[in-house]
Amino acid sequence: MAGITQRLAAPRKTRPTVLKDHDRRMFALSDDNALMKQIQATHAPDGREVSVKPILLIIGDIFHRATPSLDGILNGTQEHVDTEDKTVTAPGFDDDILESLAYLIYKISCETSCKCSGGGDAHATTMALLNTLTSFSWDSKVVLTLAAFAVNYGEFWLVAQLCIRNPLAKSVAFLKQLPNIIEYSNSLKPQFEALNKLIKAIMDVTTHIVEFTELPSQFISDDTPAVMAVTAHLPAAAYWTIRSIVACATQISSLIGLRMENNTALTTEAWELSSLAHKVTNIHEHLKSQLALCYQHIEEKRHLEYFHTLVRLFETLHLDNLKILRALLHPKEELVIGSSQKKVNIEVLQRKHVLLLISDLDIPHDEITILGHMYLDPQRKTDHQMQYEVVWLPVVDRLSPHKDQEKVKKFQELQSKMPWYTVTDPWTIEPAVIKYIKEVWRFSKRSILVSLDPQGRVVSINALHMMWIWGSLATPFSIEKEEALWKSEYWGITLLIDGIDPKVIESMAKGNIICLYGGEDMEWIRKFTSSAKKVAKAANITLDLLYVGKSNAKERVHKTNSIISTEQLSQIWPDLTFIWFFWTRLESMLYSKMQNGKTVENDPIMEEVMTMLSFDGSDKGWAVVCGGIPGPEEIIARGNGEIALKTLEDFENWKVDAEQNGFVPAFKERLRKLHTPQHCNRLILPGITGEIPERIVCAECHRPMEKYFMYRCCTD
Repeated sequence: MAGITQRLAAPRKTRPTVLKDHDRRMFALSDDNALMKQIQATHAPDGREVSVKPILLIIGDIFHRATPSLDGILNGTQEHVDTEDKTVTAPGFDDDILESLAYLIYKISCETSCKCSGGGDAHATTMALLNTLTSFSWDSKVVLTLAAFAVNYGEFWLVAQLCIRNPLAKSVAFLKQLPNIIEYSNSLKPQFEALNKLIKAIMDVTTHIVEFTELPSQFISDDTPAVMAVTAHLPAAAYWTIRSIVACATQISSLIGLRMENNTALTTEAWELSSLAHKVTNIHEHLKSQLALCYQHIEEKRHLEYFHTLVRLFETLHLDNLKILRALLHPKEELVIGSSQKKVNIEVLQRKHVLLLISDLDIPHDEITILGHMYLDPQRKTDHQMQYEVVWLPVVDRLSPHKDQEKVKKFQELQSKMPWYTVTDPWTIEPAVIKYIKEVWRFSKRSILVSLDPQGRVVSINALHMMWIWGSLATPFSIEKEEALWKSEYWGITLLIDGIDPKVIESMAKGNIICLYGGEDMEWIRKFTSSAKKVAKAANITLDLLYVGKSNAKERVHKTNSIISTEQLSQIWPDLTFIWFFWTRLESMLYSKMQNGKTVENDPIMEEVMTMLSFDGSDKGWAVVCGGIPGPEEIIARGNGEIALKTLEDFENWKVDAEQNGFVPAFKERLRKLHTPQHCNRLILPGITGEIPERIVCAECHRPMEKYFMYRCCTD
């Protein structure tokens, strides 16, 4: 390199800068109509198709390996890194394609080197290249020109990097009079940084131009606004990209025999390269924004097509349920057994009755607990009429970052509590599936349980209310099964408590009187329980008092439970899940009855359910008293807190009736006599999934109730 250094020091005419005065004027008139007409006049495509993407991949690899890291060259690490890297492969690349284009790339390479080394007009050179490539599409013009430059650029850096230790490269560098990059690194660094920046901008624009040409025509048409915007911008984008390639080639050519003392020229060239980079970057940003709109349009079309595919699938008869399940669940066809994290193939669900548990990540733990008990019920496992599998399909916000660790952790925690199947990753569920779930199955916030038969047909878009009322006995969770189960039901303590606390039913079967009560007014609770105990003693009966709390008030019920337990006022359910389940079952009964077209006027059970829910909607207490043998003959009486307490305090006036006709019938009759027509009942329906009925009548007076909207925020 010493000889090269001596030659570089000899007097020599300075190389021309990249952009002369004429070039600057053309740069300022980038959108000039005359210029656009010149560019369009060079474009006469003959319909030939060139697979440019594999070529672009190779070009990118050349720039990646050749683009200098001055620090790497100075430290002697650049060559080592390139030696260790594996050669890039171009998937689907046809050698015949490159063979047919090799001469053209060589021709452009020679033409560019010749014209740029002589300090020619950059605009004229660009137009000449466009004329050479007149029969090619815009993306092919850009890629082929860039490939030609990549050859020259790669050869330049091969020599520059190897000349330190390779005799052949050293001799070639001597003849080319290349500058000693190590020796003049400080002077050349700004120029190379500007060159690298421009090359990166060129690659960005070229990549987006190629992406645009590969947009799937089945999902986006030429008259789409974003497509029209890009199409109109393509000639200018191609021109300025090729113009920038010419500028880069000029810079590389200008290094041959360059006098390093001329720092002013180097600084000017770096500035002009930066100006071009700014121009090309703006083009890239415009293409990027329009492509984003194109991709958005394509995604919407794809999702809509997937949605219509789902609709058609559910309208078609199938031999089994696999097509349906594959369309709904994870595309990899894998499921996870939540509690064990064991992965299984979706085929384990083939020809089985499947319940899709659909919720968000705020699914109540009580739901998981109760459903888990039902799913693991030994009787269900042995009775072939109660066979089904559950799959949790959580609906998550796809716009939130997938790597949001808090949400991922929450999903994993919920998943670990579930003994049934779950999807492996809810963020991979197709948006069209979520759209179908929300629009067709009407999922909003509260969990639903979609029942699919072994052929994949929808038996019920929400069988959760049936599950809460009857458990696995409701299998296959069809409307016919629901109607059949209601025909065998009657209003009483069995329906109220079934599946929650069998000890209560056992106690009544022994002849005890059961009294369920609720509310939050501790003063009323103390008075009521005290009066009830006195009346039980006076009537010589065994009265089991059980506090069942209030719906959607866990913390307050917990405090009330603690006071009742401490003061030994009555029995309680220490596990608040029991209380949640008690009220959820009542809400489910109301929902089920409404789905079946029942009203309080024609259905006694619905009347009683609405009365119970009206009690819960009030601020005061209430009581339900039941006696007799559990079954159709049991007698049940209920009343609001004020009347129930007054009835107990007035026991002496109906004591004889209780001795003659029985305690519960006498209590019921006394409640009726004390009842006044004045009332103000509230019915809150937090658990109703689906449409709220337009007309609901009061369970007490059978007049239509007024409908209000309530927005509730409760941290309890």
